[in-house]
Amino acid sequence: MSSTIVHEREQDDEDVERYSKRTKTDFSAPEPSTESTESTATTHDHVLPPSHALLGIPLPEQKKDGPLNFMETDVGISEYIGRGDAKIHGIIKQRFTDFLVFEVDQDSRVIHLKDIRKPQSSKKGTTEAIEQDVATGTPTKDSNQSDAIQDMSADNGDAAAENIITSEVISEPSTESSKPARSTSQDPWPTHFDSDLAPFLSEDAIAQVKQMYLEGPEPPRISDSGWGGRTVKLAVEGEPSLPTEPANDSADKVKEDKSRDRGERGRRGGRGGRGGRSGRQDERKVMSKPIDSKDTRTAFHKIIRELFKGKLDTETDSSTSAGDDGARIVIKWARRGGGRGGGRGGRGSDGGMGRGECAPRGTYPPYIHFSLQKTNRDTQDALGHLSRLLRVNVKDLSVAGTKDKRGVTVQRVSLKRNNKIVEDVWKLANNIGGRRTEEEAVKQRGERGVRIADFNYRKASLELGMLKGNAFVITLRNVEVDSMQTLDEAMNTIKNKGFINYYGMQRFGTASVPTHSIGLALLQSNWQKAVSLILQTRHGEHPDVVTAREAWLIDGNIDKALELMPRRVVAERCILESYKKQGGDTRNAMGALSTIPRNLRLMYIHAYQSYVWNAIVSERIRTYGADRPVVGDLVFEIPVEVSQDMDVDVDDNAAERKVDLEEQGINTSSRRKSRKPYVAPRVKTLTEDDIDKYTVFDVIMPLPGTDVAYPGGKLGERYREFLRMDGLDPDNFVRKQRDYTLNGSYRAILHLPKELTWSVLHYTDPDVSLAQSDEDKLLGFDPPAIVEDGKFMALQIQLTLGTAAYATMALREITKTDTSSHFQTSLTANAEDQKYRGQDTNVAEGMDRNAS
Repeated sequence: MSSTIVHEREQDDEDVERYSKRTKTDFSAPEPSTESTESTATTHDHVLPPSHALLGIPLPEQKKDGPLNFMETDVGISEYIGRGDAKIHGIIKQRFTDFLVFEVDQDSRVIHLKDIRKPQSSKKGTTEAIEQDVATGTPTKDSNQSDAIQDMSADNGDAAAENIITSEVISEPSTESSKPARSTSQDPWPTHFDSDLAPFLSEDAIAQVKQMYLEGPEPPRISDSGWGGRTVKLAVEGEPSLPTEPANDSADKVKEDKSRDRGERGRRGGRGGRGGRSGRQDERKVMSKPIDSKDTRTAFHKIIRELFKGKLDTETDSSTSAGDDGARIVIKWARRGGGRGGGRGGRGSDGGMGRGECAPRGTYPPYIHFSLQKTNRDTQDALGHLSRLLRVNVKDLSVAGTKDKRGVTVQRVSLKRNNKIVEDVWKLANNIGGRRTEEEAVKQRGERGVRIADFNYRKASLELGMLKGNAFVITLRNVEVDSMQTLDEAMNTIKNKGFINYYGMQRFGTASVPTHSIGLALLQSNWQKAVSLILQTRHGEHPDVVTAREAWLIDGNIDKALELMPRRVVAERCILESYKKQGGDTRNAMGALSTIPRNLRLMYIHAYQSYVWNAIVSERIRTYGADRPVVGDLVFEIPVEVSQDMDVDVDDNAAERKVDLEEQGINTSSRRKSRKPYVAPRVKTLTEDDIDKYTVFDVIMPLPGTDVAYPGGKLGERYREFLRMDGLDPDNFVRKQRDYTLNGSYRAILHLPKELTWSVLHYTDPDVSLAQSDEDKLLGFDPPAIVEDGKFMALQIQLTLGTAAYATMALREITKTDTSSHFQTSLTANAEDQKYRGQDTNVAEGMDRNAS
């Protein structure tokens, strides 16, 4: 249980045993009701959960052939901090540029597009590339520092300085002046290597490691060319190793051989997928004797990393069970960047580029990071589009957090490059040679609302949660307020008192089938219902999707349905493809659901958690207000200043975090950062004596799961009542399908913006942008045209929020209006400014005179 970033993860047997006990708090919750709620859950036939009845509002009705327009109150969003304050009338997200989002990285830098031009890799290279910035060409000072993206200069005047990527090796200073000099290119195996390895390996094993290292990363050629077809015996301490070719004595020879292997053999990559290696796999390994001490194993892993700079890899031997004497450690050459010869589907290491233009591809770190701007596309959809352009598996692309669909958003993305270089990625992403030329790519907007820029090589990928929040530029249009003083008072309320930290409407989808309803079906193990909800028709969908659904639901033609179903409709395609593989048999619904990407399945689960959280927080605010803590509230048992900075909840698609329970993630082949041990957050239930020690900003509310405590008193019982009414056991969220086992997490009930400023603008034509995207700025498009004497008022808000906070929930506190998409769309359609679309100020004034 991480108290800072909460992610769903797999459980082992020890976890299951641990889940049988709940975290104890100072307040004893009432015993759960013995009355069964199964009948309630089974007889409820509305698409929304049975617990909706506890919200105190009627169920929304769906007219025939019409949408199910559910409102904020239907997902538990009902309260305000300043309910009595005067509201500001305004329309949210009328245009895409009215909602700009910029990711804030772990170093508190706001991510913007800086350079959309073609990057260029250095012509010089080494076998061990240093991480650096594309724009500056400067290696990072310390490879162990955070992999957060370096901020780049916004000045695009110096193309050479901003586009060059260098790969020169920078000597790392010794941490202790007394230590002997480390390895250099003139001394591939310094004498201190033997002494450093002596505590862990015998002399014979050290000699085997030395021989393997000096041979280089490519397995040596042998007389019968049998590396691809023979099984090589593992070199184990105390046993003779297989004979190989003599090691090269010269470090230059080692580098030359590696360069030739990667360049010449890789260029003959053939059909791809083999990397041009003719099936030669590197089976060279050296295994230590059993090591019984975990600390010794950890130190051994560390010394191998330090001595060989990640070139050699270590892992615990899994081929044999660890006995009483301990586990063995395997040493081998690390896999570099997904292969050295051409990668999957490649044409060799050139990738179509002129030979000799840049350093060998294997010399660069295994990941490429870049900035992504997307317009009116959700994150997963944009990544799917990129994966098809780049001809990679979508799993090779990673982000730190998901962003809103309706708007223009900028964030960092990491790509497991699989032997691609930045030039390849830029060309493929911009469809160079397909529909566009390089010149057109830097003069036109990115295709389908996607643009990438600002490339870096990196040693590690991004992971969900690797951000500090998001910065927003939000424009409210058609603003009506009785005075500027009222406007300033309303904005200062948000600035000083914050807003209720609800999960926004984006969490629950915009279709007639809310995502939290699918999540409840998964938690109930009602697989057929979950499939039915995913596949059923939705009002207002694209005609292609409607036709595809009907081909299956009405005609039962699975082939036609798959042919018509767009690739962006991921979950539906996965289910139908699974059914097709089963010959049309639909009985294995659970198996079909398991083919949906895990992140997407978890999104459904998290949506249900969010619905319950919203509902209970509304109950808390409605009953006790939002000014101070009350008896029964939950807070973290740590200093207040620490808890405020804790990321206790992450974005919609929380991904699996793999934790090495024995060596704590020190196997560098995974390219993941070492993580702290999984420690349960300690929470306490407030009593009368505690209330004055905390503020309302310290109060947290759990998301349902096995590892959380519920609030005390009536609120805790209300929480349990919600879950029981939906047919769930509040004290048991362990599932046989462990993807659906919920650990739970905590989230602050209020959120205070980190930064908040605002300004008033005027306009006449609602089709004219009042804010500009990064891409349009770099393309040299005209800036927004602000009309000082425009007929209508707009409020432009710049604010920065922490992770998992929804800007739309801050806006609803200002406008006191529903933020659901259909409601905002109706406001736009009926807005006064729509009469002036495409009209300038003079024409608008003439229209007014004629009307009068």
